Amino acid sequence: MPPWLAALFTRRMLICVFTGFSSGLPLYLLLNLVPAWLRSEGVDLKTIGLFALIQFPYTWKFLWSPLLDRYAPPIGVKGRRRGWMLVTQVGLLAAIASLGLFAPGREIVPILWLTVAVALLSATQDIALDAYRREILSEAELGLGNSVHVNAYRIAGLVPGSLSLILADRLPWLQVFVITALFMLPGMGLALFAREPAVAGGSPKTLRAAVVEPFHEFINRAGLKEALTILAFIFLYKLGDSMCTALATPFYLDMGFAKSQIGIVAKNAGLWPAVIGGLVGGLWMVRLGINRALWLFGVVQLVSIFGFAWLAWLGPHQAVGAAQLAQLALVIGFEALGVGLGTAAFVAFIARATHPLYTATQFALFTSLAAVPRTFINATTGYLIEQMGWLGFFLLCAVLAVPGMLLLVKVAPWNSRPVASMAA
Repeated sequence: MPPWLAALFTRRMLICVFTGFSSGLPLYLLLNLVPAWLRSEGVDLKTIGLFALIQFPYTWKFLWSPLLDRYAPPIGVKGRRRGWMLVTQVGLLAAIASLGLFAPGREIVPILWLTVAVALLSATQDIALDAYRREILSEAELGLGNSVHVNAYRIAGLVPGSLSLILADRLPWLQVFVITALFMLPGMGLALFAREPAVAGGSPKTLRAAVVEPFHEFINRAGLKEALTILAFIFLYKLGDSMCTALATPFYLDMGFAKSQIGIVAKNAGLWPAVIGGLVGGLWMVRLGINRALWLFGVVQLVSIFGFAWLAWLGPHQAVGAAQLAQLALVIGFEALGVGLGTAAFVAFIARATHPLYTATQFALFTSLAAVPRTFINATTGYLIEQMGWLGFFLLCAVLAVPGMLLLVKVAPWNSRPVASMAA
């Protein structure tokens, strides 16, 4: 077996499968299942778009990430990472299951608070999972390990984005949310039975050190100008793609597709291209390097946005037949391929930019910034769509994807290593 392929079949890569699945499930629940639930119960697009604001913990998680670097929860599970993973996963299981107790038409406020709790617990879980993954992977494994993580992350989206939608046509919403919540159990198994990674230097000795040193180290390593450029790139690289898919499920519904058709065709058509794209991207990064992968995969990611514009140009279908389902599958499949490739390289870039001593805080800072478009800018998508229409909106998303690509000249030049990366 070639060395580049043998690297895929290791215990650390298996762990990355569990971290990705546990991380992706609650986020895709907020992105796919909750909007579909609200829309099917008659909630208007403006309200659904504003629900993107519940994801604010993903953008602010760096504020409490030092606590996860400094302290371990007193729950009998040894280790900072494993302890926080278990606490958040138990909370997520309970919060997700509880959503089905309420009716969107008359109880939107308790639904709002429960989804905020899901986002808060999910963001905190991500801090622990990202730090754990970064600490068990060597520098050479970052590209492949994060690709495996992203693949599992996407596969997790099949639960709330496909299985749960199919079940929603046959079962009450309470049962749908309980079944969805039970998929948090594999992550709880990881937290209980995996080994805590050993990090040279141990945890920060004081809370002040946990708060101040991660930012001080990053700015000193990169330089202020370069650090700001890297942060701008992290904000912009996924902006267009993130906005494009913010209201994907309501878009499919408005184009005339039924929930079960979306669950069976759209989500499955998106799964395998994303898995193949992420896996091929990770293996390819072993040979290409992260810099060149960001360039090549970013182009595919940008071009895939035009597929949604084409689907919007075709307009709503009065009757959905095989041709319409094939069009939907083609657009979703190509978009998923682009995202699978682009996200794998992007997450590997973020991981490479962190220092092992301050993994939780630096990783949380970078991923928080990357989540800003998904949280705050995506909250405007419902308004933009009502003003511009679906076609104009998708063309705007394509334009917004360009600045992040242009910054690659500075942060990930084709033939050299960026200044802020960690040495092997």
